[in-house]
Amino acid sequence: MIDDPPANAIETDNLRKTYAGGVVALKGVSLAVPRGSFFGLLGPNGAGKSTLINILAGLAVKSGGTARIWGHDIDRQERRARAAIGVVPQEINIDPFFSPFELLELQAGFYGVPRRRRRTGAILEAMGLADKAGAYTRTLSGGMKRRLLVAKALVHDPPVLILDEPTAGVDIDLRQQLWDYVRHLNDQGITIVLTTHYLEEAEALCDRIAIIDHGDIIAEDTTHGLVGRLDNKTLTLVLDRDLDAVPGTLTPYNAELRDPRHLVVRYRPSETAIGTILEAANGAGLTIADLTTEEADLEDIFLQLTRASGAP
Repeated sequence: MIDDPPANAIETDNLRKTYAGGVVALKGVSLAVPRGSFFGLLGPNGAGKSTLINILAGLAVKSGGTARIWGHDIDRQERRARAAIGVVPQEINIDPFFSPFELLELQAGFYGVPRRRRRTGAILEAMGLADKAGAYTRTLSGGMKRRLLVAKALVHDPPVLILDEPTAGVDIDLRQQLWDYVRHLNDQGITIVLTTHYLEEAEALCDRIAIIDHGDIIAEDTTHGLVGRLDNKTLTLVLDRDLDAVPGTLTPYNAELRDPRHLVVRYRPSETAIGTILEAANGAGLTIADLTTEEADLEDIFLQLTRASGAP
């Protein structure tokens, strides 16, 4: 490791990958993952997420550009770059005839971790696998195997952890346990990079997000900033009496009746203040029994951006 931690845990510059047969997976990805961040990498299937991760993990060879992990170039400082990263793969690739304890000890040996510095028992305990330490991994549930993959990625204390769809097939309780532990790791200063299809998960966990599609980064921003790009809100007014038509004072705001007592207004906060809409409702003589507002979420911006970039 280098003495002074870098500002960015991962940096790529014009990273490209073309597979045999001419399939272009990455068109020139330039990305900076700030040290200590919880970073989301999102995109449709086939967008290039796995290719990018595989290049960083040393499982695929880039066609061009550069990449650095914790300040180490993946080509010129390969050993240091690999030591700085732990990857939890999407596929469950665990030898069924080893126990979790044996697998973690073997993994630690691969990374040259001295026996006195190994934390096998502590990691298994943290992942809720201490009682399965001596069991054959083939006897573990799918959720336990997922957690064991996380444990394997942590044996060499990497400052960067990549989680590729880590909760696929994991039930809600185990998913929550996993995220509690990953948040704890992030609080300790470990940089987390997450790919997931659960967009609400990414929105809740990640402080910064990049969206990749067709091998290009099409958006990168803080999670709040990214969602804020969709300048849309929905206001629903619950009325104290039935209406048979939208009052004239509200027609300029594209109001519509969902049913006789629910009036829905979709508006742009940058152009129209909610108070203006409420004044128009008051001017129509409406009595509002209740109201709710809904803001755009990450799924909305994700769908808008990927459709705009030509995704099917």
